[in-house]
Parts: sequence; structure tokens; C-alpha cells
Amino acid sequence: MHAHRPAVFAALLGLTRAGSAIGDFWVQSDFCARVKGASDDHPVTYVDPVTEEKTTHGTADGRQACLKHCLTYTATQAIVAGAGARALGIRVHPAAAAAALAISFTTHYAADRRVPGKGLLERIATKTGKGGFYKLADFGMNGAFHLDSAWHHGWETVAALAATTKATTR
Repeated sequence: MHAHRPAVFAALLGLTRAGSAIGDFWVQSDFCARVKGASDDHPVTYVDPVTEEKTTHGTADGRQACLKHCLTYTATQAIVAGAGARALGIRVHPAAAAAALAISFTTHYAADRRVPGKGLLERIATKTGKGGFYKLADFGMNGAFHLDSAWHHGWETVAALAATTKATTR
């Protein structure tokens, strides 16, 4: 491990964390946030906040909304991490950057495609004894949100580690 790698890792982790929060909460559309877990068995009725038009969405729309969200989320991470790395004088190897973004994209899609009873995080939570916490939505808490965040933070760490491969500093 190069002497600079821990610092590069810390910088990239901070940058990807910031990009993640921006992509998840500011860039993601209301439509994607509400429809990305829709399925034919569990359709989602979306009410447009401007027109108040109601539309119902199933599996195809849920997958498309989740895909669109994950594309904008990953693009946001790429922009924030790329600009931040440049400002800090960090050169990320293109293949390492692509691998890190692929990790982020695929794990984000897997977690955010939250079809009730079938979503990856709900299944993992249930199998590990966290099913009750996953379903908690009271006392100012939302277990699914917290488990989702922990999942993303963990995979962002893996992605930041991948991004440090062959990274150099100016």
C-alpha cells in the first residue's frame, strides 16, 4: 500500500458519501422515490404534486424508476468525487473509477428496488432478525431507511477502496 493511499481513501469516501446524499435526496425525483419499489403485485399510485393527476405503476415502471434514480445517483457521485478529487490533486485511475461506480450503481439498485416482501434489504433484515426494525415506522424512526443507509455506506466504503487502486497524487 502506498503511503498516500489511506488519505486518498478517506478523501474519496467523504466525496462519494457527499455525492450519495446529494444524489439520493436532492437529485432523485419524487416520482422515482415513490415508484421505484412498484410491482404488478404491489402497484404504486403516484399523485403528481403539481397536477394532482393519479397514475398507477407496476413492475416495469418500478424497474425503470429505480434505474433512472440509480443512473442519476451514480452520475452525481461521479461528478462530486471527480471534481473533489481534481481539487485535491488526486488522480483516480479510470478503470478503478469505473469499478467503484459500478459497485455503487449495482448495490444501490439492489437495495432500492424495494418490492414489499421481495426486496433484498427486507429479505436480509428478516433472515438476520432485523425484520421488526426494518418495518419500524414510529417514534420518529424508520428502520428501512436506516438499514438502507447502512447498506449504502458499507458499499460506498468498498467502492472508495476500489477507487484508490492505482490512484496517484500531484
